[in-house]
Amino acid sequence: MAAGVGKTFSMLGDAKSDVARGLDVVIGYLEAHGRRETEELAIGIERLPLREGQYRSVTIREFDLDAALQRRPEVLLVDELAHTNAPGSRHAKRWQDIVELLDAGVSVRTTVNIQHVESLRDVVAQVTGVSVQETVPDSFFDVADEVELVDLPPDELHKRLEEGKVYVPEKVDQAILGFFRRSNLLALRELALRHTAERVDEEMRQIRTLQDVREPWHTRQRILVYVEPNRMAPRVVRAARRLASDLHADLVAVRVESPGQGVSSDAGRAELEAALALAENLGVRTVALAGEDVVAEVIRYAQSENVTTIVVGKAVRRRWLDMVFGSVTDRLIRACGEIDVMVITGAEESGNPLLVRRKPEPSTWQSYAATLGILALCTTIGFLMVRRFDLANIVMVYLLGVAVISVRYGRRESLLGAVLGVALFDVCFVPPHGTFAVTDAQYVVTFGVMLVVSVLISSLTLRLKEQTRSTLKQERETAALYEVSRQLASSRKREEMAAIAARKAALITGAEAVVFAKGDEGRPQVLSPSATGYESDAKELGVVGWVFDHGRPAGTGTDTLSGAVGMYLPLMGSEGCVGVLGLRPPQAQSLDTGRHLVESIAHQLGLALDRTQLAKESHEASLRVEREKLRSSLLSGVSHDLRTPLASIQGSASSLVEQSDLSERSRTLATTVYEESVRMAKLIRDLLDMSRFEGVGVELHLDWHSLEELIGSAILRTENLFETPIHHNVASDLPLLRLDGVLVEQVFVNLLENAARHAGAGTRVEVVAVRGDRGVEVSVRDNGPGIAKGEEEAVFEKFWKRGGTGFGLGLAICRAVMTAHGGNISARNRHEGGAEFKLRFQSEVSHEGW
Repeated sequence: MAAGVGKTFSMLGDAKSDVARGLDVVIGYLEAHGRRETEELAIGIERLPLREGQYRSVTIREFDLDAALQRRPEVLLVDELAHTNAPGSRHAKRWQDIVELLDAGVSVRTTVNIQHVESLRDVVAQVTGVSVQETVPDSFFDVADEVELVDLPPDELHKRLEEGKVYVPEKVDQAILGFFRRSNLLALRELALRHTAERVDEEMRQIRTLQDVREPWHTRQRILVYVEPNRMAPRVVRAARRLASDLHADLVAVRVESPGQGVSSDAGRAELEAALALAENLGVRTVALAGEDVVAEVIRYAQSENVTTIVVGKAVRRRWLDMVFGSVTDRLIRACGEIDVMVITGAEESGNPLLVRRKPEPSTWQSYAATLGILALCTTIGFLMVRRFDLANIVMVYLLGVAVISVRYGRRESLLGAVLGVALFDVCFVPPHGTFAVTDAQYVVTFGVMLVVSVLISSLTLRLKEQTRSTLKQERETAALYEVSRQLASSRKREEMAAIAARKAALITGAEAVVFAKGDEGRPQVLSPSATGYESDAKELGVVGWVFDHGRPAGTGTDTLSGAVGMYLPLMGSEGCVGVLGLRPPQAQSLDTGRHLVESIAHQLGLALDRTQLAKESHEASLRVEREKLRSSLLSGVSHDLRTPLASIQGSASSLVEQSDLSERSRTLATTVYEESVRMAKLIRDLLDMSRFEGVGVELHLDWHSLEELIGSAILRTENLFETPIHHNVASDLPLLRLDGVLVEQVFVNLLENAARHAGAGTRVEVVAVRGDRGVEVSVRDNGPGIAKGEEEAVFEKFWKRGGTGFGLGLAICRAVMTAHGGNISARNRHEGGAEFKLRFQSEVSHEGW
């Protein structure tokens, strides 16, 4: 709930217990605040050195993320979760450091006070009067595996303060009268208890789901928060996030691009973007809509998504402006129908006024001169018409002039034209001429109507211009995306795709663009270089490597590695990051303009590169299949043709060896011919077996067999290959297995022959068969040189050889037989030396044709 309750002390106490149990626990960062008890408790736990850096001539000691990643303990202790890292650090916030540690497989324990939870920031500020700047997104808090509440009654905390266990004695009175007032502590304690209770409730709901307990409700709440471009937007987003958490509801944040409702300043646009970024950090899905009527677009989207509640901030303009122009809040309440609307309040001065028009275009003396010229032309035309036409027609001329001014120029010129038009009409054409005096009172009504109509024409024309401008902007963005998509679809080479996307991104943002892909050994490879080659800097390449590893944006304009020169966006494919798009903005400029469009281009480029890779892999796989088919057909045909002459050679050589009248030289030659013919016959038999398994299939002759008998028979057939007896240990409780005895016996023979060939005749071979959870496991082990690292799977490929005199088919046949029986075979190196082949048989194998 607050500092001083004992979070760090409790974390260290648990760590002590874990170290005593043999767990690898390391302190990455510890903030003891000078408390002697805390420092003493940390003794005996390994502690990583801190990283030192200079900032404005001050030495700053920070958590060393790289040292933690290199050490990789089972559990790392990192104090002060909400801490902001020093400028120049890899990440802006410490919680982002922890995200990288989690991605690397390191478990982390950390501490945080309730006031640092992002969605509770406004509540804490209202209760304590202190606006907390260092916060942690709720989305990060929600993914924690476990949250432990460290609770302490306010009176006990006051006692700790008075004893000097929290702050130095000089600050105790100030703390108790300030942030640590009893009322503040009670409110913070309640927030901490409630927030922890929400997690307990969520865990209980997950358990109910896993145990298939029927839910007590039938519908799910869906909440939509409408984000307006003013300073209340972050407050509204946080309130909606809290509401969604309380109701366990889905939450979506919506903004609307409307020509009739624009942002009054660049600050308003920045506030809108900041609020949307806050929503994404809180784990909220964001949606951008476009339309002339904001309320109609919000209601339409809410109805299509089955939204139950709309959250919106109260109007922050002056009341008379709402009465004249209306407000989004009032219109939403009237148009919501069956959807509930929740209005979030805030201080009047906290809002940035939301005007009904965009920032006016800058006026020039030329535009004002042109306005006066158009009015002078209307007056001249009026003098030409006054003797033949009624004054109402002259009024139409002035209204036409105001419309022309509105079309060509801005709001100020239009209003000037409307007012001056009425004045000129009065002075030049209404008796008495040359004065503003009016003899007939009915002309007062004419002036009023003329002014109102002029202003309305001006407003409608300007709105039409703004709508046209907005439509053109959307059309340009759509056309740009379509052009990129069309060009990417017609390209086949990665370099061409990268160049297309880089050119378009540079055109949109005015920045230098570069595209990377993964090269050899995972290093970044430039597909489309920038004009200046800034990407060759080692620092920039390090940022690119980080984006590849984590699949998240980094660099300038982001919260990660913001000290980089460029901003780098990941190009995501079906299996992760396939590339990186880098943008280096011009000097003293940001990349906010067009960023969403560039992110869309990056998404398209990622899909295109992924498609290219998949097409390449598919083509290679197709070639491999065709190559295997051709090779199998050729081997099958050749093997059949060789069997008959080879049998004759083998028989003739055997007869020659048995003749007693042969010379020693002739007997030696005949023996060589016989042995090689036997070897060739085995090769042909193996080739035929493989061709049958890969071709039309082999029908398994299944029957109930004892593995002990099959293993014994295989040992008898191969015992002459070894200098020492083959050891076998078959469990007595093995069940009978339904399998093809001939093929399975051949598997054992192949494994034993493989051991003799690669480990040598003097190797010690052991066959062990045990009963497993899902069947029977058989291990064939030797104490030879083992398998080369990384080739544990390659040894089962056809014709794979690494020395020896074999043909590389024996293990391939073993896998084919095991697969046909619904089992599997794997290989590994033993810790004590040698190789081990493990076979897994199912207890029951159904009769299936192959």
